[in-house]
Amino acid sequence: MSLFRRIFLLNAAGLTVATALLLGPVTVSTPILPGEVLVVVAGLAVLLVVNALVLRIGLAPLQRLGRAMATADLLHPGARAPVTGPAEVAGLITTYNTMLDRLETERATSSARALSAQEGERRRISQELHDEVGQTLTAVLLQLKRVADQVPGELREEVRQAQEATRGSLDEIRRIARRLRPGVLEELGLHSALRSLAAEFTTHGLSVRHHLDGDLPPLTEETELVVYRVAQEGLTNTARHAGADRAELRLRRVVGAEGDDGGDGVELLVRDNGKGPGRLREGAGISGMRERALLIGAALSVGAGPGAGTDVRLRISTKTGASETGVSTTGASETGVPPQLRAATAFEGDR
Repeated sequence: MSLFRRIFLLNAAGLTVATALLLGPVTVSTPILPGEVLVVVAGLAVLLVVNALVLRIGLAPLQRLGRAMATADLLHPGARAPVTGPAEVAGLITTYNTMLDRLETERATSSARALSAQEGERRRISQELHDEVGQTLTAVLLQLKRVADQVPGELREEVRQAQEATRGSLDEIRRIARRLRPGVLEELGLHSALRSLAAEFTTHGLSVRHHLDGDLPPLTEETELVVYRVAQEGLTNTARHAGADRAELRLRRVVGAEGDDGGDGVELLVRDNGKGPGRLREGAGISGMRERALLIGAALSVGAGPGAGTDVRLRISTKTGASETGVSTTGASETGVPPQLRAATAFEGDR
């Protein structure tokens, strides 16, 4: 029954009863007697209570919809308001849920395009740093070496210092180029890339251990890139903000991955012994990790670790036959490529 009909029938019933009483044997004296006042007040109270109950029951779905709208977050997809209540309210909730589906799809597609463009720009800048700036600094270093053999003895120390500064700049340029474009990921695979990443973040103040399973399910190139970027961002946050001296990078196969009907999956864990997330306010780094996880249908969680520190956990579910189609996500085509990634690939081709 619609909300309008419920309220109308209730009010009509109350008015009909009141009219019947006035036209019947019930009379009201002048001045009104105390017993008559009690009857009128009691009847009014009953009518108001019933009316309030009907309105509360009828409007409860709208209140739930309001709470769902206030807490909706496209980076945490899947939450939907339950479709209940009168026909008009149920239709409104259904429309809202459909709108959320469309917004999540459009956001995923636009994020995929943006991230694809970002990776393309990273690749271009890395190539230019390696080919242009790196070669220029190498030429300068060779020229300084020739100069060092010809300058007087009192200037050789200054030339040597210039050589060391140039060599340090060249090493820094190469390090930046490697972080912009993980060439080791393309050339040697995910395991080697993660080992290299752990070694890169192992400094005098931070020790990074890695545990990488060898029998992982087959992963697509897009999935491996997401795993690498999430690990890179997690270790970056650990080095900058956690105040930790130990970190752990773990990649393992899990059985019965959540959201995959008991199928196998892959889990990436970045754990540190720092000060913990506390009241974590997600910044651009964590938001970027969530957007990357959404592109491959993975689940990302950031929370307190056992005892102390922070856990960054990326859970990737795979379907049966992933070796043929890659990682399967909701809305994937027959080839196993999500529509978001297809859109990103098409965009990259346009560029």
